[in-house]
Amino acid sequence: MRYLVTGGCGFLGSNIAAAALRAGHTVTVLDNLSRVGGDLNLAWLRDQGDCAFTEGDVRDQGQCATLVESFRPDVVFHLAGQVAMTTSLRNPRLDFETNALGTLNMLEAVREHAAAAAFLYSSTNKVYGDLEQLRFAELATRYSLLDYPAGIPEDIGLAFRSPYGCSKGCADQNVLDFARIYGLRTAVFRHSSIFGERQFATIDQGWVGWFCAEAVRQRAGDKSEFTVSGNGKQVRDVLHVDDAVALYLEAALEIDRIAGQAFNIGGGMENTLSILELLQLLQDISGEKLHWRSIAVRESDQRVFAADLAKVSSLLTWRPRVAKLEGVTRMLKWAGIQAGSSLDARRQ
Repeated sequence: MRYLVTGGCGFLGSNIAAAALRAGHTVTVLDNLSRVGGDLNLAWLRDQGDCAFTEGDVRDQGQCATLVESFRPDVVFHLAGQVAMTTSLRNPRLDFETNALGTLNMLEAVREHAAAAAFLYSSTNKVYGDLEQLRFAELATRYSLLDYPAGIPEDIGLAFRSPYGCSKGCADQNVLDFARIYGLRTAVFRHSSIFGERQFATIDQGWVGWFCAEAVRQRAGDKSEFTVSGNGKQVRDVLHVDDAVALYLEAALEIDRIAGQAFNIGGGMENTLSILELLQLLQDISGEKLHWRSIAVRESDQRVFAADLAKVSSLLTWRPRVAKLEGVTRMLKWAGIQAGSSLDARRQ
């Protein structure tokens, strides 16, 4: 099969592209290499197989159309996007043009030149807003979600807040609407927190990877404090990238079962971590005390998000397989390997 991966030099994109190459598929990636680590992931991808690369931007309508028309993909993994809440607050136009307009450009390109392709979109839990309408309990190390013991379902209600929530929400709804109106075979995955190897995390995005890198830095002797937004009791269900890749590859083959639908995707309730719990876990694994201080809570930061996986589990065989302890241990090891070459870039 012919797989097109937008944002294919990013964290999730490079892992999906590599897995598709190893499975014998023909793969083209589109990326503008704007993210820290994108060039390193591209070099790594080229070591995995014969991966075609187009340097470009989904904001360019003509380039999207030309690429889809020439490649004629069977599957489009649309992962390109502006992914940081903080960046969206600083530059809402860039955020909207990348996420909302860029997704529309890809949908139009597929509609015109590859209408039979599976189109899988990487959305976000931020389409549900800050979730402050829900009831929470504050415990010693985390917030607890009182009314949804299995996690948050897809029918909780959309609430686009912040430039990032609005741009991703607009894209999310357009992807679903192109299935309703034009009959495209699209599906939306609303992610919580994905982490793992090939994630060059920054202070703005990729919190598990970021704190792993900070733990490595302090273990190497630099004891200067890092910061934690809020009280550190915010909770997410963490999903290792191996599990995310498995989801996308299965979904591409089962697109007719899930077309036109959105799914909450995460590690599930058994893989939830607060920031405080992650920091304790890192201390337990590394044997080093971490030094940090609290700063103001981030705008529109959800106190708890954990995905109810019932809907996706009812239609696919997919389940998260990598437990949080195994995943964090692997991430910490990878961050240590990368620290010498990439830590300075991540801190800029």
